[in-house]
Amino acid sequence: MNLKEEILKLKEKLDVTVVAHFYQRDEVFELADITGDSLELAKKSMEATSKYILFCGVGFMGEGVKILSPEKRVLMPKIACCAMARMIDVDYFDESVEKLNKAGITKDDILPITYINSSAAVKARVGEMGGLVCTSSNAYKIIQKGLQSGKKILFVPDRCLGQNFAKAMNLKSAVIGDGTNLHEADIICYNGFCSVHQQFTVEDVEFYREKYEDILIAVHPECDPSVCDVADFVGSTSQLIKYIKELPIEQKVAVGTEFNMVNRLRKENTYILSSTKPECPTMNETTLEDLYKTLKDIEKDQKEPYASEILIDEDRAQWARVALQRMFEV
Repeated sequence: MNLKEEILKLKEKLDVTVVAHFYQRDEVFELADITGDSLELAKKSMEATSKYILFCGVGFMGEGVKILSPEKRVLMPKIACCAMARMIDVDYFDESVEKLNKAGITKDDILPITYINSSAAVKARVGEMGGLVCTSSNAYKIIQKGLQSGKKILFVPDRCLGQNFAKAMNLKSAVIGDGTNLHEADIICYNGFCSVHQQFTVEDVEFYREKYEDILIAVHPECDPSVCDVADFVGSTSQLIKYIKELPIEQKVAVGTEFNMVNRLRKENTYILSSTKPECPTMNETTLEDLYKTLKDIEKDQKEPYASEILIDEDRAQWARVALQRMFEV
């Protein structure tokens, strides 16, 4: 049996839209009807007219689609979990707020902003506290809007993103638990990170600059601030794609983000900014076999939930939706 052919037959037969994140392995990515980064996929999924959304990515992304499109049945061939999103849950979030309270920063003095790489439960808690969601593409605007409240920003879960945007905006940042001054900070960061983007180092940048005189360095803002400080361009997944595709083909560029995405950008004069393969392990869990089995499940058209179906408590979904809608309004 040729799995690819079988999948294409099932896609044609069923009322389904296959959605895949840029970081998915090539054989899965190539079979998707919609591709993009996390927010782009949630938006495009809202516009899809099919009964089923088959989402190839990590758990918080599938949850995002279900939050914004509750009427759709959202299934994931593999409910993999983003390592960064797992670094914070509601208990850790509440503990962080409590630590700020003990430091003399009251709950009324805090406006939480959560990176989209977080669970529905964390998004809901942020929504309940008057906060909002951001992405790496719109964090600058979201933080600007948040600061208009006159409150300190509690930024979760990625400290690198929070620190990098604080620097870009000439603001002071601090990280909970690392000894930095919380009272002086405009943006207080939770100490989470992306394990893939932590692989890139200043030494990697120096290596490529020594090897190729005119090379450009382009990185994602989930990289450590020390790396972003010496890069030529810092941008989200979509922004990196646009930047690199607009470069002359003879221009060499080393890119600090996930391997699969960089590898399919362009074949010439494009390098991975790492001596090891920066491949997201959870994004690469989804296989063609998983995709095929989930389509076969959909073929049965079950009334009861599937094992791979994304379901969210309505109260939680409502508050998470509020946090997302606040972002859309900005």
